Amino acid sequence: MSENVTTKQADATRKDAAMLPPVDVIEDANGITLYADLPGIPKDRLSLHVEADTLTIEGDVVLDVPEGMEASHAEVSLPRYRRAFTLSKELDADKVEAQFDRGVLKLRIPKAAHAQPRKVEIKVM
Repeated sequence: MSENVTTKQADATRKDAAMLPPVDVIEDANGITLYADLPGIPKDRLSLHVEADTLTIEGDVVLDVPEGMEASHAEVSLPRYRRAFTLSKELDADKVEAQFDRGVLKLRIPKAAHAQPRKVEIKVM
């Protein structure tokens, strides 16, 4: 009985397992830009969620193999990508912008108004 439970747990763990996509994060005075490499993921299999202060990127890999052929070797060991980030309170998670082109996801997350740099006027007395 315990062996069967262990097998089911291993299958569930394998199903939930995911590759971590490489990500570059660039910060400037107005916010951050995040680039995630997600090769093999079509746009309809990519999802982006922002909940509370967590940003989650998930995508299912689709490898096109011509009909009647079978892959004898594949270096993609897991069928999905998943990566989660904790967003700073300085960022405005309601204004995330996303673009996806040729396997690269680009996210722009601006800083919240209270965190934007501002110029202070100096009064002469």
